[in-house]
Amino acid sequence: MKRRFLPLLAAALALAAASLASAQPAAYPSQPIKWIVPYVAGGGTDNLARALAEAMQPSLGQPLIIDNRPGASTNIGVSVLMQSRPDGYTIMQAENAALLFNEHMFAKLPYKPASDFTYIGTIGRFPVALVVHPDFPARNVAEFVRHVKAHPDKVNYASPGNGSPHHMAMELFKQKAGIQLTHVPYKGAAPAMTDVMGGQVPTMMLDLASGLPIIKAGKVRVLAIALPQRAGALPEVPTFSEAGFSDVNAYAFHGLIGPAGMPAEAVARINAELRKAMGAPRVVKLFSEFGFEPLPGTPQEFYRLSRAESERWGRIIAAANVKLD
Repeated sequence: MKRRFLPLLAAALALAAASLASAQPAAYPSQPIKWIVPYVAGGGTDNLARALAEAMQPSLGQPLIIDNRPGASTNIGVSVLMQSRPDGYTIMQAENAALLFNEHMFAKLPYKPASDFTYIGTIGRFPVALVVHPDFPARNVAEFVRHVKAHPDKVNYASPGNGSPHHMAMELFKQKAGIQLTHVPYKGAAPAMTDVMGGQVPTMMLDLASGLPIIKAGKVRVLAIALPQRAGALPEVPTFSEAGFSDVNAYAFHGLIGPAGMPAEAVARINAELRKAMGAPRVVKLFSEFGFEPLPGTPQEFYRLSRAESERWGRIIAAANVKLD
């Protein structure tokens, strides 16, 4: 009797153990993670995302798959994110548009950044700088302001598009300096830079991720950087504050978000891996080449910084009367 009972007991215990194991949720992550980039492949944001994803993948043990969803001032990418399950397997690299600008520029925005996102972690920021064509008759910010005031509404400036960080940085500078320039929006940074280099448009606010090579090659002249302190990539370039215009701080601000309600375990794991990846040699090199300032931090710090910046830019956008719908 005992001989027949022991195998049956062992089988029953094995079955119970297997059932218990199958009932336990798999450790996160147990499948690939989709990383939405709301811009075209090959740009600064996309290159940054791919470098970080590659650095994070070995520790996570799962692929991070970049999914480019450009368009509509990043609202297409946000729409994909909002339709996904909040299980930690869909995240998005968000920047100024989704985090700071759109809620002030669109009358009917189908999401609220304050409540509809899970804030995972800050990545950092691309500084922007005031640049001019080499033949432009100004070698510093004071001369630039004097020239523009002497030619009201005669000086055009380029940007990668309406509502871009570059556009809003120039609007901020215009407000602080009391000058008038005419906005010429382009479809992307590359064509805007091309026309500034060619002299068709004399000036723009240029992010260092796109513009550092042409600045260093002398194809444009940089007058000031829109940060509280000088940029490590261009230590010889003064800030706007040093040039006499305080609070002209503007940049392309980046972080990782998910849909609202992501599991705390997933948020903590991705945040930890993101911060670790910022120290990977390839990522550090890319940050340096782009003039990118890393800002590792907790999800709570990311949320507070984003909301404070949104409030600041809301006032600037209202004063500039920028509307996208």
